[in-house]
Amino acid sequence: MTNRTIKAWYLVHKWTSLICTLFMLLLCLTGLPLIFHDEIDQLTEDNSLPPVPPGTGLRTLDDAVAAALAAYPGERGLFLSFDEDRPVVNVTTGPSAGASRKEMHISAIDLRTTRIVGELNDESGFMHIMLRLHVDLFAGLPGELFLGFMGFLLFVATLSGVVVYAPFMRKLRFGTVRTTRSARLKWLDLHNLLGIVTLMWVSVVGLTGVINTLSVPLVAYWRSDQLAAMVAPYKDKPVPERFVSLDAAVRTAMEAAPGTRPQFVAFPGVRFSSNHHYAVWLKGATPATNRILTPALVDAETGALTAMRSMPWYMLALRLSQPLHFGDYGGLPLKILWAALDVAAIVILGSGLYLWVVRRRTSVEARLREVGGDRVPAPGAAE
Repeated sequence: MTNRTIKAWYLVHKWTSLICTLFMLLLCLTGLPLIFHDEIDQLTEDNSLPPVPPGTGLRTLDDAVAAALAAYPGERGLFLSFDEDRPVVNVTTGPSAGASRKEMHISAIDLRTTRIVGELNDESGFMHIMLRLHVDLFAGLPGELFLGFMGFLLFVATLSGVVVYAPFMRKLRFGTVRTTRSARLKWLDLHNLLGIVTLMWVSVVGLTGVINTLSVPLVAYWRSDQLAAMVAPYKDKPVPERFVSLDAAVRTAMEAAPGTRPQFVAFPGVRFSSNHHYAVWLKGATPATNRILTPALVDAETGALTAMRSMPWYMLALRLSQPLHFGDYGGLPLKILWAALDVAAIVILGSGLYLWVVRRRTSVEARLREVGGDRVPAPGAAE
């Protein structure tokens, strides 16, 4: 590799890093508490349920929806989701099918008693602020796409850093940190070492983060393509005046896909369903399949299964990228590892910014001589 080629790659690494560094620092800092969001929620929120007599059975989903609607007269059901570790369903209601997020009410209903045990409408807590900063900078879809572009620049910076690593460090043993030299050289060695050690993790987290920022356009495309094809025969039908039992609709969907569990239900008329259907979203019951969703459309007037279709590859990529990004599929040990690598990424970004701020005004060739040689030889050249 010639010095000219190295210089070109160095400039790519320099400018892609500089453009994205501050935003990546923000994402790493906000991502750190998000890795432990379950544990933080357990410490800051009381998720315990009131005691009930032993042997108390569960009420129906229809009873839970009725309880939520009784709390907000004049509203209608929009969505229903299931807690992972409690006999609780979260019922979203609103004044109309097209209600805005601010108009919605989300009631956590204890299925043993149909009592409301919590409201999920608070968007002012610490974890919510961290999530919004991490996802879209409080800027909605433009913020998501902007952060996706920053993530792409991070991947380019990582790739170009690998290219320049070998020639810059060719005369040093792997892992060497020259603590007795200048502070700049010490931080340069540490920056290079951590960059190589965390290469795979940074690449995976960066690329899955980019995929996650495309969730809104990907879901919109799925609705206009796959969902539209599934509901085409019912396109012009109005919303039924009366719905069949929600419990029966969920059972019908589960019977059509043995070994699955419901994750959430979209009521007729909302954007994840059609005017004429319950959309029951099923997930696998094992750790390996619980991120894979299968939507089933159940006729809200007759209770018959209308359609069921596996998610396309781009939606599978989106679903599988989420646990990879936050490391929340392997329990607490994996979360601790993800946190340690996140801290390493913060050091890499911070040291890269430091190296740029204190760099001496010398040419790339002069820096190569400083690090370890008058000239980096081309492949195959005699040393």
